[in-house]
Amino acid sequence: MSSSSSPEPVADTAAAPSPPTAASPRRWVALAVVLLAAFLDNVDATIVTVALPAIQQDLHADFATAQWTLAGYALAFAVFLITGGRLGDIYGRKRLFITGVLGFTLASTVCGLATTPGMLVGGRLMQGLTAALMVPQVMSVIMTMFEQKEWVVAFSLMGAVLGLGGVSGPLLGGVLTDLDLFGLGWRSIFFVNIPFGILAIALAAWTMPESKSDRSPRLDITGVVLVTLASLGLMYPLVQGREQGWPGWMFALAAASALLFVAFGVQQGRRHRRDGSALVPPTLFAHRSFRVGVVVVMLAFSGITSFFLVLTYHMQLGLEWSALRTALVTVAFPLGIMATFQIAWRKGTANGRAFVAIGTSVMTLGTLAMILAVSSQGAGIDWYHVAGAELVVGLGMGLCSPILTNVVLGDIPPQDAGAGSGVVNAVIQFGTAAGIAIVGVIFFSLTGDEATAAGRADTFSHATSVTLWYNVGVFALVALLSPLLPASKTPQAAPEAPPAEPAGQSAPPAAKDRLLLDSA
Repeated sequence: MSSSSSPEPVADTAAAPSPPTAASPRRWVALAVVLLAAFLDNVDATIVTVALPAIQQDLHADFATAQWTLAGYALAFAVFLITGGRLGDIYGRKRLFITGVLGFTLASTVCGLATTPGMLVGGRLMQGLTAALMVPQVMSVIMTMFEQKEWVVAFSLMGAVLGLGGVSGPLLGGVLTDLDLFGLGWRSIFFVNIPFGILAIALAAWTMPESKSDRSPRLDITGVVLVTLASLGLMYPLVQGREQGWPGWMFALAAASALLFVAFGVQQGRRHRRDGSALVPPTLFAHRSFRVGVVVVMLAFSGITSFFLVLTYHMQLGLEWSALRTALVTVAFPLGIMATFQIAWRKGTANGRAFVAIGTSVMTLGTLAMILAVSSQGAGIDWYHVAGAELVVGLGMGLCSPILTNVVLGDIPPQDAGAGSGVVNAVIQFGTAAGIAIVGVIFFSLTGDEATAAGRADTFSHATSVTLWYNVGVFALVALLSPLLPASKTPQAAPEAPPAEPAGQSAPPAAKDRLLLDSA
């Protein structure tokens, strides 16, 4: 991903026959197409959360499969995100977008047809990888097909779509699972992507112009391989260790992962000095605020999706709530975000780190409220106990997430802001995957074999109340670290877009907007 401070004019726009011009109404169709892809990515990141117990029961899968189903998508997306943007620069953004949507549609089909846990996890990994090909191309449509005066409208539409995707994921997962359309059950949450994917491919072929970078970006294949192996070496023991009784080779694999991360850091330094094409430019870490910022981002997002993983199993297996009831209660979280995110966007620029501290402090209080409700009410806990605590967590998320990326990048020079935003967005996804793995180790160890039996409310209440202290810890730690972030300065690498309401593992809109703009 380029580290330029602003997008350069896109070359080769004439490569496609009769591309839509800035005056052509087809550009709005093209915008709708790429926003549909962004919507599918946001939905699929979270749609499986509520459906996980049903998936696990139907496939006779272990709890590690449930963790991989969530974390695998985020991990693959994180590892290939920056590379996906560079591939679009090299081979053409229209070509990569269509390739990504096609792959995403096929991967969704594999997930829907899965007959074994391995087939499902493989499909989810492929979904994450192909999403990393299609999502970075979205901004190029806005930059190449719209006049600058229209960018605010296009950005606003993108913000609305990302917000809708964040709200829709868990709700759609619960509704489709409970409706059991055509006897498909949970499989419909994946099959629903197929008609939309086909439509997106057809319309993209008709409306999108082809474009490439006028430079010659280079791919850091060695860096991708090293970070992939290192990430898997860390994630595999965390997810599979409990299921396999923590054999010695698991610890050896984790140690090897640490060495691979060191090797990745060394390789990135050499790559940057040679031709400046490193996935993670080492110069970013010369800034203390960025070093602290990536830790803050990883901690914050490690606590979000893992929070809902624990609650999903508590509500459906411990309390025997339906997937639909679970989904309806979970809607309180994005509603909380919607109530406060505009406040952060309008007021947070002047003192972003204060909003990060306040927001994560509120999230800490919401999680503590959930622990109190679970431990005190036990089997008698009602929907309003859970929804109330989730609403508070959402209010805190809305206060910090819209401006978190801008704050982290506050001390980064404009010429490095694009590369920094790509790294931060990848860290968000990796933090999500790591949080799911860590929380899974704690929670499923406490529930044990009793987790498969209905009506074990006491077991689940204890497991949930203990596990959520991890989430309390990471949110509180972010609040404590926030004074080390820049006070108010924000990078000017891209025109700002109105924010969307992120949910679950989704990146803050500012992060996604900057990432997409950089790849344009």
